[in-house]
Amino acid sequence: MLSHEDNEKLVRVGAGTPMGDLFRLYWIPFYLSKDLLPDGQPKRVKLLGEDLVAFRDTRDRVGLIANACAHRGAPLMFGRNEDCGIRCVYHGWKYDVTGAVTDMPAEPPTSRLKERVKIKAYPCQERNGVVWTYMGPDRAPPPPLPDMEWNLVPADNVAITVRVQECNWLQALEGEVDSAHAPILHGRIDSKGAIGDWIAARDLKPMFQCQRQDFGVSIAARRQLDNGLRYWRVNQFVLPFYSLVPPQSKFPELSGHAWVPMDDEHTLCIMFSYHPVEPLLARTRAIFDEGHNGRESGHASRHAYAQKSTTTPYADFWTKYNPETGFAFDYESQKTTWFSGLPGLWVQDAACQSGLAPIYDRGTEHLCTSDAGIVMVRRVLLDSANDYRQHRTRPPGVDDPQVFMVRALSITLPDGTDWSEAGRPFIKASLGSDFGYRP
Repeated sequence: MLSHEDNEKLVRVGAGTPMGDLFRLYWIPFYLSKDLLPDGQPKRVKLLGEDLVAFRDTRDRVGLIANACAHRGAPLMFGRNEDCGIRCVYHGWKYDVTGAVTDMPAEPPTSRLKERVKIKAYPCQERNGVVWTYMGPDRAPPPPLPDMEWNLVPADNVAITVRVQECNWLQALEGEVDSAHAPILHGRIDSKGAIGDWIAARDLKPMFQCQRQDFGVSIAARRQLDNGLRYWRVNQFVLPFYSLVPPQSKFPELSGHAWVPMDDEHTLCIMFSYHPVEPLLARTRAIFDEGHNGRESGHASRHAYAQKSTTTPYADFWTKYNPETGFAFDYESQKTTWFSGLPGLWVQDAACQSGLAPIYDRGTEHLCTSDAGIVMVRRVLLDSANDYRQHRTRPPGVDDPQVFMVRALSITLPDGTDWSEAGRPFIKASLGSDFGYRP
């Protein structure tokens, strides 16, 4: 059970809050490069409670600037993206990617006002199809981009999708660091399909061991197999808001999310699936893009999206599976086929994470042994936020990009083997290196 004070500390992400200040120490992924076109339509963005506009200018530079024009507050999401800047449609003030005013058409030629006016702007960098921004304290230069393996492998090896979820970032993240739910929530009652063959489904009462790491927390779940063997699944929580999920024998790729807080009650869910050395199979990509037999995979399919108006932050990435639509819950399928009655993997997760309230009162929880990882993740987050707030101590990953080179793990070991020692070589990611074991 979490106190109200600690719950508030964890879910509030605005500037000046403990978690908001912690997040601002890091580079934050916030858009896919392909969705920002040169001189294309500006996109309204919300990050850490801030109202912003993203655009790509004539010279292919990405800008992330305040949505409000400095003149009289007109929304720049309606701005004209032209000639290396966004021009406000109200009075024509124009801003470049640094937030500087480059033109004021209604001002006399002798006016020097544009030299004194600047709107908020955050630096952006792109790598392998992902746009990152740094919203933190002024540093020259800013910290390095994190070496996340999913954002470093060749494009053919990775699939990345984006969606909005209607809950705070922590509720979403906690669902993925908890591996006890997987064979239950995602299971079937008709004994058909690949999910029924998951090794994890053979033991629904895993034993958990958790370890603090420089990168965050390792959450290891041990399940009993036959012949004196134990199956270990090690999910990773990586500061500040990443989760990494191990491969399955039938699905030999690593996956996870960046759970990027839009504000206190909405999360940008950036999902990645990748193989460290091989291109993803065409069939795998097709399932991610199209779904499978009318159901969603771990990725939001192209059929899942429900277009919002231009005035909505991340208008292109909201889905039809949400609290208002009941996540398309189907009681008949729950009676005959699917344990949950919900149409696919990510929808099942999202319904449990955000179906009740955007900020759940964690003071009403009754945690159990399978929640050991969640307890430690919360503790690491609170400790990290407090250490920075009280002592200005930054977590190791802020300044050392190699801290992020980590993988989740699924491995079978003889009973009595220390998973942390046996798995150490496989948890450390090395670009261009295969799993080193058979998932």
